[in-house]
Amino acid sequence: MSMSDPVADLITRIRNGQRVGKSSVKSPASRLRGAILDVLKSEGYIRSYELSNSEDNKPQYEIELKYSEGRPAIREIKRVSRPGRRVYSGMKDLPRVYNGLGISILSTPSGVMSDLQARKNNIGGEIICQVF
Repeated sequence: MSMSDPVADLITRIRNGQRVGKSSVKSPASRLRGAILDVLKSEGYIRSYELSNSEDNKPQYEIELKYSEGRPAIREIKRVSRPGRRVYSGMKDLPRVYNGLGISILSTPSGVMSDLQARKNNIGGEIICQVF
């Protein structure tokens, strides 16, 4: 069955896994999901992830979730741009998440990156999600 929003599926799997205290979750693989996981790992919100094959030989990511003193590293993660309503922002209009304590993940012409990197590179793009 095809999904209408694979990014929202990835975000929901991470959010649900952390709510029940799982050490890792699995998600189907794609380049966009891998790029989002790269940003989450580089910003310290997940431990790591690796590409493997499922029982039916389809690629999937196994994502190791990160906890600090029993609390999830990701307090809140939400989808901003949806298939029915895309949200774009220029570099000057990028929103600050919790006054700089969180990040926005953007899809830019230079690839998927955090809002901090986008400000440094002086580019804007589609705001995929916000993480705190």
